[in-house]
Amino acid sequence: MSRRTLALVLALLCTLTGLTGVATAGSASADTSSRAAFSPLRLGDTGWRVRELQSRLHQLDLHSEVVTSRFDRETQSGVATFQRRRGWSADGVVDQRTWQKVVGLTTEPTAEALHNVYTPGRPLLQRGDSGMWVRQVQARLKQVRWYDGKVTGRFAGATVTAVEGFQAKRKIPVTGQVDRRTLTRLKDMTREPTRAELFNIVPAGPALDPRCTTGRAMCVDKTSRTLRWVVDGVVLKTVEVRFGSDELPTREGAFAVYRKSRDHVSSLYDTSMPFAMFFSGGQAVHYSPDFAANGYNGASHGCVNVRDRATVEWLFDQVRIGDKVIVYRS
Repeated sequence: MSRRTLALVLALLCTLTGLTGVATAGSASADTSSRAAFSPLRLGDTGWRVRELQSRLHQLDLHSEVVTSRFDRETQSGVATFQRRRGWSADGVVDQRTWQKVVGLTTEPTAEALHNVYTPGRPLLQRGDSGMWVRQVQARLKQVRWYDGKVTGRFAGATVTAVEGFQAKRKIPVTGQVDRRTLTRLKDMTREPTRAELFNIVPAGPALDPRCTTGRAMCVDKTSRTLRWVVDGVVLKTVEVRFGSDELPTREGAFAVYRKSRDHVSSLYDTSMPFAMFFSGGQAVHYSPDFAANGYNGASHGCVNVRDRATVEWLFDQVRIGDKVIVYRS
């Protein structure tokens, strides 16, 4: 090989090496630029990227269907849950890794999803249906004051109207039919209906304290001087009671039964307290021989006295530790 040819080969090799170096540097520069260009999303941010993020989180059941463009607490919580499930730092900030993973697990949001334009879902309940599920919907609609008729279990005109009003208020497609979106939103806004609500059972006597209308409760009304045993809003037993004196009053408020003693004797007053159900310190619901003998011509030392022995014995067997005791004035 001549000197001239060798020189040309060496020059060509140097040129190619230089171009490779430039290309590599350019690629690294582009990667760095790409990483630097990504701007994290965090609480308080607004804009179109937040809207897309919320829509994608909804696909993963980590955000409600409604998107707002505001990175709020709900969005932060959804992001943090997504990160926590992957063992990442759950700070609720969308960095590039979080964004890429969310995008990789979801599909491109539709224009309808991004603009909260919904199409009706398959009806679960509609006009003409009947049964317990209809009762559930009617009772829940009554709780949010969209339905004011009797709970009948029949999906008729009044129920259709109530469903339409509920849907219109919440920007759900107005069909008068209960689809999955409508039912989920209604459940989120209400509590489990009581038996009294489902079957239109009106409590006897003065109005129950709202705290007595759910679960199991001894509802003690100082005004009517009654104790009502209430389960899921239904009054199962009513009995006359008396209370403490002005010097030793029966405490008012919400309590729970923490101890039961069938043949209890007061260590403080050395008096018999059969079927005692303690709810606040030494105060208890119990049978009182003095109340049975002398009626309201007397008072307890703060306890709730019952003079009907058979009833309080029955009640003692019904009540469980942890059941509510609500003492109030109607």
